[in-house]
Amino acid sequence: MLHRIKQIAGIILPLFIAVIFLDSLRFKFTDAPETQVIFGLLDGWASTWGAAGLFAHTGLFSQYVIGTAELIASAALLIGFIPGLRRLQVLGAALGLAVMTGAISFHLFTPLGIDPNQDGGGLFVAACIVWLSCVVLLALKRQEALAMGCGFIRLLMPATSR
Repeated sequence: MLHRIKQIAGIILPLFIAVIFLDSLRFKFTDAPETQVIFGLLDGWASTWGAAGLFAHTGLFSQYVIGTAELIASAALLIGFIPGLRRLQVLGAALGLAVMTGAISFHLFTPLGIDPNQDGGGLFVAACIVWLSCVVLLALKRQEALAMGCGFIRLLMPATSR
């Protein structure tokens, strides 16, 4: 029974995360008013720290950069359904986790707040659910994640001669 639940979750979670990310792109890539409010508040906050433009249209963390990261995560999650490319889901979940960790942090620790668009906090709740979904997906795929992590570390460490 538990094996079957893990199988179903391994299908539903990547689809759910990808759908949420892909749905948000229509706001980020069309410069929707809701997106302007969020990134405008964040850029105003960053300017008080001497980093004006960080969240602006051409900034390091602009809506286009974040949207592109979400698009890449979605693509990796969906392409990961191809049997030979299953490890891409680990990368997609890790990238999604990173993006959502940033989103949640900015909602909690900046003037952005939990309800910047007066939607009852729906955007914040969605970010939390996607974050949790990414964590669960990574836990389900922990063996692949560990293998990829170890491979990456081996790649970075210099070879020792014997």
